Amino acid sequence: MTASPNRFDGTGRGRISGSRFRARRLNAPNRLWGSNGVAFGPDGRLYVAEFLAGRISAVDPATGDVDVVVPMDGPVQSPDDLAFGADGSMYIADLVPGRVWRRGPDGEYTLVSAEVTNPNGITCVGDRLFVNEMKPDGRLLELFPDGRDPVVLTGGLAVGNAMQLGPDGHLYYPHMVTNQVWRIAPDGGAPELVAEGVHEPVAVRFDLGGVLHVLSRGVEGIVTRLDLHGTGSRTLVTSGVAGLDNAAFDRENRMFVSSYASGGIVEMHPDGRIREIVPRGFDGPYGVTIDLGGTVYAADHYRVASPAARDEGRASRSREGEAAGVTTHALLPFAHGITADGGLLHTTSQYGTVQTYDPARGTTRTRATGLRQPLGIAVAPDGSLVVAEAGAGRVVAISGGDTITGATVTGDSVTGDTVTVLAEGLGHPVDVAFDAEGRAYVSDDRLGAVLRIDGGTVDVVADGLEGPQGLAALGGELFTVEVARRRLRAISPATGESRIDAEDLPVGPPPGQAPRTEPALFAGGMPGVAPRFAGLAATPDGALLLSANGEGTIVRLSPSSPDLES
Repeated sequence: MTASPNRFDGTGRGRISGSRFRARRLNAPNRLWGSNGVAFGPDGRLYVAEFLAGRISAVDPATGDVDVVVPMDGPVQSPDDLAFGADGSMYIADLVPGRVWRRGPDGEYTLVSAEVTNPNGITCVGDRLFVNEMKPDGRLLELFPDGRDPVVLTGGLAVGNAMQLGPDGHLYYPHMVTNQVWRIAPDGGAPELVAEGVHEPVAVRFDLGGVLHVLSRGVEGIVTRLDLHGTGSRTLVTSGVAGLDNAAFDRENRMFVSSYASGGIVEMHPDGRIREIVPRGFDGPYGVTIDLGGTVYAADHYRVASPAARDEGRASRSREGEAAGVTTHALLPFAHGITADGGLLHTTSQYGTVQTYDPARGTTRTRATGLRQPLGIAVAPDGSLVVAEAGAGRVVAISGGDTITGATVTGDSVTGDTVTVLAEGLGHPVDVAFDAEGRAYVSDDRLGAVLRIDGGTVDVVADGLEGPQGLAALGGELFTVEVARRRLRAISPATGESRIDAEDLPVGPPPGQAPRTEPALFAGGMPGVAPRFAGLAATPDGALLLSANGEGTIVRLSPSSPDLES
């Protein structure tokens, strides 16, 4: 195992090649593909479950070095939490497929259970193993590595998550939906309500003094401290770490926290100050866009975020507590597509929704629901929103409506908005773009083609491509990201002729590891791990923005020859 300075390239020396563009990262690579469950191992390192990557890494708290321990190509698909048993075995909650694994001290994997739905919170009490379910009416169970049938301690969890044994010998766990903390004896019995009105609880952790810390999954990074066995006081501390997920205390009672929204690992001091151990960044990013003011935005699976540099070195605004390099604007669950439209941002979500977000007001309104895996989105010349509905193999337009509250699909229409099918029968449309003449194009990574949509007719512009995803029009040409070959291809819309303009793009899984096919939904109707979407956007000054989701950066590709300037 070696330290990994870049989650895509372990050497940290990889470069984008090509003579037509100059490549520059707008933010530093992210070494963790999101950070979810964390626990200190017998070796003193902090082990981090990376749900989006399907891997587990170990972090040295002293140096920040990151070693991949459970790789992406192993049996574990989507680890969300982990715990260590008395013998040093690592137990892993594999959320999407609904499995719980044991990784022995010798590195061998054993399937403990495939009978838990959405297993998430997991903890060990000596040789005993407990898991809860992240779903409505979830269960808390004791599992047995020797193959005995699980024992259900209780049901009725309002979406469970990270739990821990308290100093009183009870298991403590959150109800994420009802904002409560509960406890139950490890041998069962009636569960007891410990606290209610807790801010968006996602994890409960006790420090060495027995004080309960409840982490909030919200944008403010709130931690609620409950002195249950002393004064009974409740204290709120704000860290500014958006999307807290889990925490662990070391032998010196230092608190280390993870973020599902931005990855990384930070030490959180009692007054809320933070010290970065592993810098945070993008989990993806996926779709990318730029507004008229030069601010770059990315849809980052759990949020809308921006790199630090808006354009050629100009510093952007950053919220206090945010990582150097990335700013969180809003938590928007499972956002993958994004496009700027004046002062607004339109996004697609793996929940099947299309939303309009106003960064200035902080408001969001729903434009459509019930779509099947909507990905790329663009604004048509008539102002409608055109969406690549990948799961349905079609492209749709959403038009009209100015309602501020949500909207609900009925057939192909929503309250205040109308959904119209522009093209159907496609393979897996990923992104959409319009050229200067207002013609619509779509990339289809399953058909290996870029298509033109005109009045209900679909024409092939270029085919034989290898996984085309991100699509943008610039200077009379179309550009697409061929993720299967990690290259940028330029296409003439008139003739279909093409050329390779850049190679060695840091998109997709690390070299040598095949992309995984995950279910679009898992139990409870929550989205699974969606396909990684390498977005592409053109800037007003003639450059391209690439969402380099293999390493967690946005890359600006500036033209290096005058004929590419628009």
